[in-house]
Amino acid sequence: MRWAVAWGVLASLGAGAARAQETAGEARAPGFCAFVRGVGDAEAAVLLAPDVFASVGLVNAGEAGGGAGVPLGGPTPRLTAGLSYDVVGLYRGLTLRRRAEAECERYQAMAALQAAVKRGPDVGAEAALAERSRVLEGALPEAEQLLASLRVDVREGRATVEELNALQLRLDGLRALAHETARERERLAALPSPTERPLSTWLQELRAADDRVEEESAGLRRATAWSVRLRGGYDELINVRQDMPLFGMLTVSYNLGGLWQPAANARAREGRRLALEEDVQGVSQEVGRLVRELRATHGMEETRLREVTVLVGDLEGQLKELQAMETAKVRRYRDYLVLELARLRAEQAWLKAHVAELGRFLGEERP
Repeated sequence: MRWAVAWGVLASLGAGAARAQETAGEARAPGFCAFVRGVGDAEAAVLLAPDVFASVGLVNAGEAGGGAGVPLGGPTPRLTAGLSYDVVGLYRGLTLRRRAEAECERYQAMAALQAAVKRGPDVGAEAALAERSRVLEGALPEAEQLLASLRVDVREGRATVEELNALQLRLDGLRALAHETARERERLAALPSPTERPLSTWLQELRAADDRVEEESAGLRRATAWSVRLRGGYDELINVRQDMPLFGMLTVSYNLGGLWQPAANARAREGRRLALEEDVQGVSQEVGRLVRELRATHGMEETRLREVTVLVGDLEGQLKELQAMETAKVRRYRDYLVLELARLRAEQAWLKAHVAELGRFLGEERP
């Protein structure tokens, strides 16, 4: 009886420690992860713990007596109690927990990929817009000063109204670009947050996690063919002399259908991998289309960035040469160059940041 009590105490302590660790880990877990872990732990709880059993009844026992037709022994009360443990249940319970962790990792990778798909062509635009906004915020005050100075020149007859209107139009173009940039940043702020990791990393993790889910599921199917059970406890016949009213046994069984499981599990694993890639509306196909679109954008913007860099360098050189000249016509042309250079620098900042973000986001994935 003491052996049975000891088993019960150890099982209770183990279950309590496991629950404490799970509660601490789930406090920071996403909702879906908390769900699958809770389901896995609930199913594993009855597999990891032993069964407690007890029975009371009457059996034929004792010494034979009487003559012909008298049964061997007589009705004797019997009390049996103990523990039963399925060793295969230990493997199945731990496998359920591992599968829950794999499902959590698959969900996190799927969520990151779906967030990227929802952003679509806007991937990487947030950082690019921030850079363009920074350049425009620095250029607009100088452009305002140039316009104010030109208005003074118009009033004093040193400049024409046409020159004022031309500069006003260029300044309005910069203001419109700044307004559009602010509006786009507000729109992107409402979309799912972009992932900080390359898209290829999340796609690899999705495939690996999905494969682990199937691998653990195959392990659970294999385990159903086996049964390894330990039973032990207290067994007493009341009013019958027994030297040691204890018992223990080990029972092992195997279902021959398990011989055909490995090939079937291998087909299931390969089929699941293909299904993940072939699903037309699945995330793999969506990510593949997004990657192709972003790669085309990346290539075009790299070319445009080289062109704009050449233009910025040329205008900066011209502006430097004009700094020493003080004629009215030179000042008008210099003002034009300042505003045009501000526009090109804003575009250059956008392209630099966007090309860098797209390169980081795409990684090395070749779907």
